This record gives sequence, structure tokens and C-alpha cells, in this order.
Amino acid sequence: MIDLDTLADNIEYFEKKIDYTFKNKKNILLALTHSSYANERKAENLHSNERLEFLGDAVLNVVISENIYTKYPHLTEGEMTKARANIVCEMSLIKCANNIEIGKYLLLGKGEEITGGRERISILSDAFEALIGAIYIDSGMESAKKFIHQQMKQLIVNSINGMNCMDYKTQLQEVIQKSSDNKITYEIIEEKGPDHNKVFVSQVKISDKVMGIGKGKSKKEAEQNAAKTALQKDGEF
Repeated sequence: MIDLDTLADNIEYFEKKIDYTFKNKKNILLALTHSSYANERKAENLHSNERLEFLGDAVLNVVISENIYTKYPHLTEGEMTKARANIVCEMSLIKCANNIEIGKYLLLGKGEEITGGRERISILSDAFEALIGAIYIDSGMESAKKFIHQQMKQLIVNSINGMNCMDYKTQLQEVIQKSSDNKITYEIIEEKGPDHNKVFVSQVKISDKVMGIGKGKSKKEAEQNAAKTALQKDGEF
């Protein structure tokens, strides 16, 4: 059992950091509860932040879409789609997660703690989306929109100006498209470990030739790492 006084202090510090005070503290607790922590305490009937992440992802996409549509009327549909993908990608979300140091406040299982879960890209980016979902549940769309704009304002501007760092999959796609019509495919070739601490292994093929293999705590992370490996072989495409 986590010390309740410490938990309350952590929540108070975190609320100050994100400039939002939750009306119902259960919402912030849920946003910060990783599946590894919930799985280790099944007797307590705890839930993880995975469903909140799903909701937060949807809210984030709506808010960013509206922002781009309203503020940048000169952009075509294709340009808006590309800008949104750049803003809501995992690499952008990890920047936001690190800015508010969400990793410090997560409730993690012992195994995840030992293996560096507080710095893991997939966990942090998912927790940031869960936090958006928690704010939306706590007090509605306007509060969620305010939070997103506060945290992602510069990322939006940078994306419109073409300055954001693209995720590795997007980078690989653009490299290939410049030089050929080769097809890129991703495949999960292995899953290891228990459900609460699973590791995925992905491979990326370019015209049926394996160009990269990557591991991750989620399928998305494994694919990103496979693409990263492939990018290091740029001259072989």
C-alpha cells in the first residue's frame, strides 16, 4: 500500500505544476495509475489509466484539429492532416510529458519501476493522454482545451512552420518516398513476458527486405524503434 499522505502531497505538487486542480481526486489518481500497479494490487480492485488514455487521445485530436482549422485557414486538408499527425505523435507527446515531469508522479508496479518505467516513452506519452482524458471527465471540454493549448502551444506553431521533430516512422516514410515507390510494412514478430510487463518485437520491411528490428513496451514503441534502426541504414534503401 502506498502511503496516503505522500500520495496526497504528490497530487498537490502535480496539480500546481499543471495549473489545474481536480474537483474529484479519483480522476487524477486514475490518470496516474499504470497497468503494472493495478495488476499488482488486484485485490484492491484498482483500474489503470488505459481507458482514460483512449478518451484523452480522442479529445486531443478534436482540440488540435479545431485549432488548426480555425487559426490556419490557408492550409489544405492534406496539410492540416500532416500538421495534426506531427503534433499528436508519440515524440511530441513525450516532450509534453517531460515538461510536466509526469514520470515522477506515476503509480508503477515494482517490475516496471525497476526496469525504468518512469522514463519509458510509451508509458509517459500514454499517461499524458490519460491526463487529458481525466481533465475532460473532471470538468469538460473547455478545461481540457485550455490545458492542451497551454502545454502544446509551441508544438503547434512549430509544426505549422515545419520545425517539429517527426516520429521515426514518418521520417522513414518520407525518406523512402523521395527515392522510390518501395512499400513499407511493419510486423510484430514476437511478444514476451506477462501481460502487465509485455515486450513486443517488431520488424520493418522495405519491399519485403527486413531493414530494422525494434523492441518496446507497446506495439507502437516497437515499430518506432524498428523504423529508427532502418533509418540508420539510409544508404541501403
